[in-house]
Amino acid sequence: MSALNRVPSLMARAGTASALTLAAVGGSVVVPGAASEAAAASHATKALNIAASKKGSPYRWGATGPHRFDCSGLTLYSFKKAGKKLPRTAAQQYNKTRHISARSRRVGDLVFFHSGRSVYHVGIYAGKGRLWHAPKTGDVVRLQKIWTSSVWYGRVK
Repeated sequence: MSALNRVPSLMARAGTASALTLAAVGGSVVVPGAASEAAAASHATKALNIAASKKGSPYRWGATGPHRFDCSGLTLYSFKKAGKKLPRTAAQQYNKTRHISARSRRVGDLVFFHSGRSVYHVGIYAGKGRLWHAPKTGDVVRLQKIWTSSVWYGRVK
């Protein structure tokens, strides 16, 4: 019996079976939307790793890499290398992402710093309240704790 044919009988015998349980016994499950979410997570993880690989690169206003970056230049470069296109500025990037709550944020999501309704800075969420970003003139790409609650989060589509 093929793995595809076993799934219904496995689920019937197991009652509520998790995807991990089915995978362990050679079955498979199709969950609507899971593939696109997994692909988005994969791009986000790649982008995060690319940004981290630029640790120590100098900040330069208007720079988009590969050796110097401003904040949105780093996110643009990282996601482009991961296979996703973003617009140039932090505000434009915010407008192109799916806005999510702080509670829903995941590693690889974008962190947008704002004053009122104006976005002025962006980085890539690294987990544990930290982000990879290109901070300001005289500084370098680095991992830093998020220092304010005036942030919004966006997921690259």
